[in-house]
Amino acid sequence: MKPEKLQYPETRKSDVVETLHGVKVTDPYRWLEDGESAETRQWIEAQNQLTSRWLDAIPARKAIRERLTKLIDYERYSLPSKRHSRYFYFHNSGLQNQAVLYVMEGLNGTPRLLLDPNTLSKDGTISLSGTSISEDGNYLAYAVASGGSDWLEWRVRDVNTGQDLSDKVEWSKFSGASWTHDHKGFFYSRYPAPEKGKELQAVNRNHKIYYHRLGTSQSEDLLIYERPDQPDWGFGAGVSEDGRYLIISVWQGTDRNNRLYYMDLRDPQNPVYSPQESPIRELITEGDARYGFIDNDSETFYFFTDYKAPRGRLIAVDINKPSRQHWREIIPQAKETLQGVSWVGDRFIATYLKDARSQVKRFHLDGKFEREIRLPGLGSVGGFGGKRGDPETFYQFTSFITPGDLYRYDVKTGKSELFRKVKITFDPQSYTARQVFYTGKDGTRIPMFLIHHKSLKRDGSNPTYLYGYGGFNISLTPSFSASNVAWLEQGGMIAIANLRGGGEYGKEWHDAGRLKNKQNVFDDFIAAAEWLIKNRYTSSPKLAISGASNGGLLVGACMTQRPDLFGACLPSVGVLDMLRFHKFTIGWAWISDYGDPDKPEDFEIIRKYSPLHNLKPGTAYPATLITTGDHDDRVHPAHSFKFAAALQAAQGGSAPTLIRIETRAGHGAGKPTQKIIDELSDVYAFLIKVLDVKR
Repeated sequence: MKPEKLQYPETRKSDVVETLHGVKVTDPYRWLEDGESAETRQWIEAQNQLTSRWLDAIPARKAIRERLTKLIDYERYSLPSKRHSRYFYFHNSGLQNQAVLYVMEGLNGTPRLLLDPNTLSKDGTISLSGTSISEDGNYLAYAVASGGSDWLEWRVRDVNTGQDLSDKVEWSKFSGASWTHDHKGFFYSRYPAPEKGKELQAVNRNHKIYYHRLGTSQSEDLLIYERPDQPDWGFGAGVSEDGRYLIISVWQGTDRNNRLYYMDLRDPQNPVYSPQESPIRELITEGDARYGFIDNDSETFYFFTDYKAPRGRLIAVDINKPSRQHWREIIPQAKETLQGVSWVGDRFIATYLKDARSQVKRFHLDGKFEREIRLPGLGSVGGFGGKRGDPETFYQFTSFITPGDLYRYDVKTGKSELFRKVKITFDPQSYTARQVFYTGKDGTRIPMFLIHHKSLKRDGSNPTYLYGYGGFNISLTPSFSASNVAWLEQGGMIAIANLRGGGEYGKEWHDAGRLKNKQNVFDDFIAAAEWLIKNRYTSSPKLAISGASNGGLLVGACMTQRPDLFGACLPSVGVLDMLRFHKFTIGWAWISDYGDPDKPEDFEIIRKYSPLHNLKPGTAYPATLITTGDHDDRVHPAHSFKFAAALQAAQGGSAPTLIRIETRAGHGAGKPTQKIIDELSDVYAFLIKVLDVKR
């Protein structure tokens, strides 16, 4: 169908012009970077009013909302986590905005409500963003985030009484909490407090590790480690299972390579017990590969690494002989991509990706392969956590058309048994999910999942939702989404492409889609669209592309490079101004994937695909619905604001260019269920209209 021509709100153009590496770059909408100015707030309100009026006129919207509400209204459980004799787990009864934390005395004990995040705010916009339970199971450190922000405030609850203590820790970000085994306090990471009023856009640098002792104020927290000479370094701190060591992972940006340091917590000079100079010991200093601490046996540390193994392996390092010549390989690299290893019940349980689908193997502690753990089907698995002496572990299995059932695995017998069955209000037997492989522009073989009704006809008429990400070593694997069902029931098809830049095939696959190779990601996505059309699953007027965050960049780049190929585009919380992404919050950390716009050689590469800078006035762009949140301090909403303004000005066709700006929402984590339903209802209603879906 031919959408009506819209009258967009007037957006002021300023005369901002910069010369970057000899190139004049105009930035007429830079004023939208100030999200709190009166002018920007008025612009947000005007855009939301236009979008709301347009969506209100779609008759199918109400029915979609009702069906989404029914589909999402099913019980969901997290995997149980054991501490001493207690088991902790999350439960959502269906439409609760946030899942509720329960505790049981023993696996068959009576559940007791421990923490209900839904009581923290009336609208569900204060969410639980992290938990850490002390080894004795008596204390819960939990982090809350407001309005979708990445900023965390840690609080402490007494598990026995269910009451909060007086402890509060602020300005933590990209951090967990890890308890010392004396149960007197925990380690955490934080940034310096930002300037008042700039909390959601100030650049985050100078991460530090602190130790908080229960019953004291944050001002008394002990600084454990900082590196003022390396302001871009970040730190993750965790206590080893035996309680003896603090393991410090040193990261820089989103580069998965890291360094590993440690501190002996039994050392009498340890600052946790006396305020003396921190005896941090540097174990792996090169930062040339990924090193993930698995566990230790006394002074032998076990690490997952991709050092000289792009698909991953397990090694052992004696901290008294840390040089690489003394490293021992325990589990060698396999054909599949190693995702993680756990040490449970005196076995190593290794999770792999085989063509973006989960595979699990167990090994003896000497690395000898024992058996493959049979999974319920082709899908994704998570879990297998626990401690080395545990006789059991739990895992969750999910696929595109089956929800995440929970299983208990007996390590001794090697048998799995269903622990919790998830019940849903849809019949998966009517649908099929399968994997195909297509050829990219340069001949690369790329996997893609297709999900659709079994009666689908390949006549080019199927409304298709093509999703991708392609970055930061993140893999897209099968998972159930009730919201996807709502699209399938409209006669739609879902396609998920495993683009380069992700982690599906290890480090080499990631490297093939970053920095100077970033264009490969867009070429892979365009090739996926062309394959779907060529094989008559869909056609350009029926094809929508979607992606969030880095995936929003993907959509923005593809729609500016091939506006003729798509019927609709859905860039969500996207990185769209590639010349200024590094100037907000944690954006500088993405240089490891994108390159540095301040360097001439990187600037030339980035400028060629930056969505904001490649819009051409008078071009007929596809129907576009941009979504973002005004509290997004991961990808600053100015990316979406500026792109929407520029796209509306450039649009030479009649297809609608709309932006939906959620208030009191951030990058996506912790978003209340009701806000999720509202947004998805709008997205699907938009697609039904612009793709002319007949159902």
